[in-house]
Amino acid sequence: MYVSNEVQLKVENIHIAFGGVKALREVSIEVRKGEIFSLIGPNGAGKTVCLNCINGLYHPQEGKIFFEGENITHLRPYQRAKLGIARSFQKIELFKGMTVLDNIRLGRHIHLKTNLIEGAVYLGRAARQEIEHREFIEKEIIDLLEIEHIRDKVVGMLPYGLQKRVELARALALNPRLLILDEPMAGLNLEEVEDMARFILDVNEEDRWKVTCLLVEHDMGVVMDISHRVAVLNFGEKIAEGTPQEIQKNPLVIQAYLGEVESLYATRR
Repeated sequence: MYVSNEVQLKVENIHIAFGGVKALREVSIEVRKGEIFSLIGPNGAGKTVCLNCINGLYHPQEGKIFFEGENITHLRPYQRAKLGIARSFQKIELFKGMTVLDNIRLGRHIHLKTNLIEGAVYLGRAARQEIEHREFIEKEIIDLLEIEHIRDKVVGMLPYGLQKRVELARALALNPRLLILDEPMAGLNLEEVEDMARFILDVNEEDRWKVTCLLVEHDMGVVMDISHRVAVLNFGEKIAEGTPQEIQKNPLVIQAYLGEVESLYATRR
């Protein structure tokens, strides 16, 4: 996919502390439209905190966040979702007693235009919208993620790897312009990791989607293979940013991960 020079997401000098713990200190990143931008770092570096600030679960005490030129620093999560920011979580946040299809449909709620009465009687505009949303889910998401065989299964009965795929499906149901993925490979076996990486690339590259992706991930092989650019956090501070090739050779990054100078990419080998 062509990566634009246009900055779609700008995080500007954000700072957030919990009591005496400084989780983020003057962190700035710029995510360009059309790219896969990865945020990496050791455990406790502040990666998920940064994502929580971007999608509105946390509000930084200092700094600003801009999405497509609009200051979203103080917007609530649902308001950011309306702007096209979707999120999947490190720990699966699905409704385990509901089916796969119903979980995905929940991701479309932001696009519903009917009122309570129209929805209750299920006529006219409500019926048309239900058909349109169902077609979008079936043709664009279920087919893409290859989950037709589990569409009517109860989520809580599915293997972990498939639940992670449903989590991605629900995020895509929002039809986002920015997709935030918090450790989508965590807990997956090698085959599942390869599938998930392929799905992320499809969402980023296919003409139907062309979604900018912000990825937090510990699997360095995946990060280095699919990212356009990478930023590195350590103890709440950004210590490096660049292409995967530049990050692999950066002594500060290698030391943060390994404590010694050797190939960062070799950590997966």
